[in-house]
Amino acid sequence: MAMKNESTIQPIHPAPLGKRMVQGAGVALLLIAFFLFKSGEPNPEWGKLWMIKPLLMVPVAGAMGGAFYYFMDYLRYQGGWKKLIATVLSLIGYIFALWIGTVLGLNGTMWN
Repeated sequence: MAMKNESTIQPIHPAPLGKRMVQGAGVALLLIAFFLFKSGEPNPEWGKLWMIKPLLMVPVAGAMGGAFYYFMDYLRYQGGWKKLIATVLSLIGYIFALWIGTVLGLNGTMWN
């Protein structure tokens, strides 16, 4: 009986969880920063530091979307139609997380 060499077994996750979360948070931060800085003059009722809330909430939601992508690797690893479904679900999950983070981040300021 031949033993498998553990160095030849491919891991299910091609990248660590932390890396996927940082990637998700980075994309979310770029998107919300672009949106906020192009939004024009803020309402004086919002206070001086109104941008802190969306600049924190949206990247956290993006990190959660990145984690969802990471956990879908199990299906993606199986190949075939499961890979396609996992990729589509990952994209939908990430967009949903960004949407929820944006709504929570902008609630009380731009979206009242």
